[in-house]
Amino acid sequence: MRRAEIITALILGLFSLYFMWKSGEPPSWNPDVGRFNNIGFDDSGTPGGGFWPFWLGMIMFGCCLWIGVNWFLKKSPASKSTEPFLDEFGKKNLFAVSFGLLSFLILIHVIGFYGAILVFLIYYIRFVGRHSWSATLGISLAIPILGFFFFDVAMRIVLPKGYSEPLFIPLYDLFL
Repeated sequence: MRRAEIITALILGLFSLYFMWKSGEPPSWNPDVGRFNNIGFDDSGTPGGGFWPFWLGMIMFGCCLWIGVNWFLKKSPASKSTEPFLDEFGKKNLFAVSFGLLSFLILIHVIGFYGAILVFLIYYIRFVGRHSWSATLGISLAIPILGFFFFDVAMRIVLPKGYSEPLFIPLYDLFL
């Protein structure tokens, strides 16, 4: 368990450094503002194309450093543990989550992102997590709705709709 914690922190730390580097690469020309996008703010006060990935990568890297320090000082339960990384219960849960995520990725192409996240959340919250139907349906319905308003309406990032796209046309007419 101790080894798994530091290896995971190292891998995630490398990913966060890669995200920070990639978001600060020479960006593409943005004709709307007449300059290059970057990790800072442009002339109109809006963040550049790499702003959010850079700072989220920075936060993620800071968290990895924190995990490494706690590992070195043996402050976390995992850093003190001599138990194996996965027992039988952990292997079953890993399989259940992997199955759900793979199904989610396949369903994106069929019923779209919002339908796939709805199905995944119902599967994960109710059947893996064994929570009540009221909690399951409340969260599973709220997340896709909030996601639609955040990505499609506010950020204007259109996520894949699959065969459910005709259901979104009236919403686009209403909000965009």
